[in-house]
Amino acid sequence: MPDSIQLAEYLFTRLRQLGIDAVHGVPGDFNLTLLDYVEPAGLQWVGNANELNAGYAADGYARIKGIGALITTFGVGELSAINAIAGAYAERAAVVHIVGTPDRPTQDARTLVHHTFNDGEFGRFAQMAAHVTVAQVDLKDPRTSPEHIDHALTQCLLHSRPVYIQVPVDMVSVPVSAERLQSEIRIPPTQPSAYSNEVIDKVLGKIYEAKQPVVLVDGEARAFGIVELVQRLVEVTGWPSWTTGFGWGLLDETLPNVYGIYRGRFDAPAVHTFVQESDLVLCFGPHFSTTNSYVKTSAPKVDAAIYIAHNEVRIGDRIFRDIPARFAAAQILEKLDSSKTTTYTPSTDLSRPRVNKYSEALKDEAITQASFWPMVSKVVQTGDIILGETGSAGHGCRDIPLPKHVRTFVPVTWLSIGYMLGAAQGAALAQRELIASSQYHGIQSARTILFIGDGSFQMTVQELGTIIRHDLNVTVILINNDGYTIERVIHGLKQGYNDVASWRYLQAPGFFGAKDDTFTAKVKTLGELQDLLNTEAFTKAEGFKMVEVIMDREDVPEGPLSWLLAKQLGKN
Repeated sequence: MPDSIQLAEYLFTRLRQLGIDAVHGVPGDFNLTLLDYVEPAGLQWVGNANELNAGYAADGYARIKGIGALITTFGVGELSAINAIAGAYAERAAVVHIVGTPDRPTQDARTLVHHTFNDGEFGRFAQMAAHVTVAQVDLKDPRTSPEHIDHALTQCLLHSRPVYIQVPVDMVSVPVSAERLQSEIRIPPTQPSAYSNEVIDKVLGKIYEAKQPVVLVDGEARAFGIVELVQRLVEVTGWPSWTTGFGWGLLDETLPNVYGIYRGRFDAPAVHTFVQESDLVLCFGPHFSTTNSYVKTSAPKVDAAIYIAHNEVRIGDRIFRDIPARFAAAQILEKLDSSKTTTYTPSTDLSRPRVNKYSEALKDEAITQASFWPMVSKVVQTGDIILGETGSAGHGCRDIPLPKHVRTFVPVTWLSIGYMLGAAQGAALAQRELIASSQYHGIQSARTILFIGDGSFQMTVQELGTIIRHDLNVTVILINNDGYTIERVIHGLKQGYNDVASWRYLQAPGFFGAKDDTFTAKVKTLGELQDLLNTEAFTKAEGFKMVEVIMDREDVPEGPLSWLLAKQLGKN
């Protein structure tokens, strides 16, 4: 390797070393020269319809591959993306946000230029980004730029949250030292100490004492890289295990002791009682927002809980800091003596019934949420990615039993509607890259299946064009229930502000560039849905497909939404 390298080459080489193979974003006049270096570095330039969608896509990509990146232009471009960056921050997606900025002389002279507030102040946007990123660097000095890049990327990996890198136009081709590229960017390891040993021993003591222990896996387990360790622990102990919505898909649901999502007081009474009566809930990667915890009802009782969190272990109401989740999980697994732990016989009382409610006698009936999800579940295959948009789709899809190696995206905390369409593009691209590199559990073909409502679809519909242009294996199942059903059940059941325009949805693929023979279908009855599910052109894994499913505007899945709807109906 040469002693020096151009700054853009250094930055993109680092992205490649971290496993990023594609960069999302939108061209703009302050990033155009930077974009000239993307493809020569071996990276694919995706090119999204707008910056918000690019941010969503980079987030979806990161949740599948571990880290993602997008490039926007200064001011207008980066602010269009900041909502997506905030969501990635809230839900721990490691996204590198690279911003092309005006050249240094322009900034130093406080020149009044476009894409600014026309006041000569060039630092405002970085100040905004500081609230939704864990590191911010401005590459204005060739001597320190490599170190600053490495610092930002390390923080991105360490916290699994976005970082912000500014690249002035006149810095793009400036030579910088290539020396640091000889060493990989890694999360610093944690060494055992007397303090950490004492904490792990406390955890093990609680485990050995427990008479009715359970495991609860939340979504931050993915961000901290402990999914495989937790999976092994679930297998070794045989304890009854659940996930949150955020953690759904992180455990192998084909195991007899893994029971899917724990839904708190909205779960089956036997399940809720069993978890509430447990004397130990070993929880990995906790993220108990109200929406991810069924209004806090699935959060463990304090006196029974052990949390393995980002950089701490919580035992009851005591917090032990500076013990990273990966270190803690590895130490627990390594030191665990399974002969001292409670053993269980898998219980059918804890299993969620899976009932296909279709019969020929019902073929002419309208499709309902209750009938749709059990029927459509048979479409999901090993290795697929499921995305359920905020609203009825994001709750209904949770009834789908998961084959091995299926990953899921459902509403967690940020709940920016329209997110899932952009995320589906990024996730599908990451999925394809992993399959091509033989890093996808030996799976040779898989799909990304998006369930999305009509209102959310209208938010980010342009990203269909990106999915189609890159020939991604995405199946879009659009639930047309005539507007914002989730908002209706929260408030305004009959109000016009929850209506949306009536689109001819199945004309969208053609408008966005799909071939004439692209599979599309519209189903209104159970018989039509059953015929669709038996159609090979729909069930095969390859290629873009789109289906429109007609449902009633006031029909919602069982659980929190049906509870809200009942409250609404009680008022009217």
